[in-house]
Amino acid sequence: MINKKCILVVEDEPDLLHIVVFRLKNAGYNVISAQDGKTGLEMAKKEKPCLILLDLKLPLMDGVEVCKQLKADAELKSIPVIFLSASPGKDIADKIKDAGADDYMQKSFDTKEFLDKLTGYLR
Repeated sequence: MINKKCILVVEDEPDLLHIVVFRLKNAGYNVISAQDGKTGLEMAKKEKPCLILLDLKLPLMDGVEVCKQLKADAELKSIPVIFLSASPGKDIADKIKDAGADDYMQKSFDTKEFLDKLTGYLR
């Protein structure tokens, strides 16, 4: 069963992870986090969050592979996955789409726009 109060953030850059977690908690969300793809995938399977924010470049397993495995899992495939990418060029956007992601956002994001986008996926 999906945990409707939980967002998983998988990001290996500590400062950005701290900012994203802080913003989400201030907006009233329960947040769990991982700093590598393998741990993020394990946490997703265990916690079944309502949304996953996923970095593209991660240690141990990149975000594309994590997303593919999430979307191949019958229990997890309905969870929205939004990539956080520093440079979502066309090739990156195509990789993200092919992996089954629901959306992506640039890492330098406006807090209101960021939270509005997440709220749309959580309805």
